[in-house]
Amino acid sequence: MGTGKRSLTTVTMALACAAAIMAAPGVAYANPAPSPTPTPSSNPASTKDLEAIRKKLDKLYHDAAVATDAYNAAEEKTEKQSAQLVELARAVVEGQEKLDRLKDRAGAAARAQYRSGGLPPEAQLMLSGDPQEYLDGAGRMRQGEQATKGMLAEMARTQRDLKQYTKDASAQWQKLEGNRKAKAEAKKKVTKQIAAAEKLESELEEDEKERLAELEREAAAKAQTAWLDTGVIEKAKGEATAAGKKAVQYATEQMGKPYEWGAEGPKTYDCSGLTSQAWASAGQAIPRTSQEQWKQLDRVDIKDMRPGDLIIYNPDASHVAMYIGDGAIIHAPRPGRTVTMAGAGSMPILGVVRPAA
Repeated sequence: MGTGKRSLTTVTMALACAAAIMAAPGVAYANPAPSPTPTPSSNPASTKDLEAIRKKLDKLYHDAAVATDAYNAAEEKTEKQSAQLVELARAVVEGQEKLDRLKDRAGAAARAQYRSGGLPPEAQLMLSGDPQEYLDGAGRMRQGEQATKGMLAEMARTQRDLKQYTKDASAQWQKLEGNRKAKAEAKKKVTKQIAAAEKLESELEEDEKERLAELEREAAAKAQTAWLDTGVIEKAKGEATAAGKKAVQYATEQMGKPYEWGAEGPKTYDCSGLTSQAWASAGQAIPRTSQEQWKQLDRVDIKDMRPGDLIIYNPDASHVAMYIGDGAIIHAPRPGRTVTMAGAGSMPILGVVRPAA
């Protein structure tokens, strides 16, 4: 057995023996003499044990994918809200500068009236002895009154706008902080689930890991065969659009690159990071997460799907892959794996969505 490792069977036997000894009546709990550790070859993990581990790993990585989607969604919202907050801050600054200019104009008008002795403009006109000057002044007075009223109204509007901008900025800041907390919480969940999965895998011997990988391949092949046997793929003969071909080409060129949760390339990807960037390369912006892709993009029947369409997996839409034709997909599977090709029916399909109009 490798240093610092135990096979699943060894751990299980040790726990069972300990439980049996402690349960036996009249046993004195003295320090027992150490017993020899069984070798991996003498106690290999059974297929049943490894199948249980496979299912446990599937659940851990599924939960990590759900948390990754939550992280990506919070990050996307945070970026949008940060941009909106910058715009609101700019509007507040510009509104304050405009209000200051209007106040300066109002102050200048007030000072001019003070210099004229405080008499209102109509009184000054009546005291002038020149009829033409009076008429000319009356016209200017009306223009001045209208300008003053307009300026005061503009000041009032600017003050209202400034108040609303400030209120909106405060609300946006609170949303931003809320999404930052959601992002941090999702990050904790992702790292926790992945760490648990990696720990579980690290406790296996090399031969057990190989057998586990074989079980994973067998499960995927069995699911793919069952899906193909339905005959649904025989009806899916749609041809890719020009944009769809570009998206498929992009996804294909990423094969072999590592999975990394929260990543959008160009060196690493998570599942929705790959699909969103593939379609971005084709000139089509789509939602960042698999759940939002499922919610927002047009849905199509499996029999009508064509290369470039996205297949959404699991009841909670926690995984997404790109359909490339002939019953195959390209996707970023999970931590510890690379972008790869797989059977479209190797995972439970929720539905198909189409980014292109």
